[in-house]
Amino acid sequence: MKIVLETERLYLREFTPEDAQLLVDLNSNPNVTRYTGDGPVNFAEAQKIILDVILPQYKNKLGRWAVHLKSNHEFIGWCGLKHILEVDEIDLGYRFFESHWGKAYATESALACFNYGILNLGLKTIVGRAAIENIASRKVLEKTGMSYIGDDIEHGNKIAKYRFTV
Repeated sequence: MKIVLETERLYLREFTPEDAQLLVDLNSNPNVTRYTGDGPVNFAEAQKIILDVILPQYKNKLGRWAVHLKSNHEFIGWCGLKHILEVDEIDLGYRFFESHWGKAYATESALACFNYGILNLGLKTIVGRAAIENIASRKVLEKTGMSYIGDDIEHGNKIAKYRFTV
């Protein structure tokens, strides 16, 4: 297990192909994927996401990382920085099990990833996207220090876009 970041209550580690069931479980709740533009995935699809989307980011010290509670090692979701090639942007994203909403885990992990990107990787700009209606996710982006820059449509979804530039 390769731990990338730690916070007071959490540790973030690299996913492995063996973690596919974690993504299946996370995406199985329609409330979790309500604003994400995707939905449930089966085991094979989750493995493909890990192999084709998540793992390649790690070679650049970026990625969506599995988030665990330090207290009992429970997997509670993912958070991290992703290079979006089509628009050449570094995106801060996160997704958590509904049972862990409202406990500031998204904010805690997002701040850790944001600071890692700026301080350790020397990133000059980080963006964040959230569905316009997803007020909780938008508040997390604001708490990292990002500023709202406007609404947009990406992949057919209406989003609010945020940016931080050094």
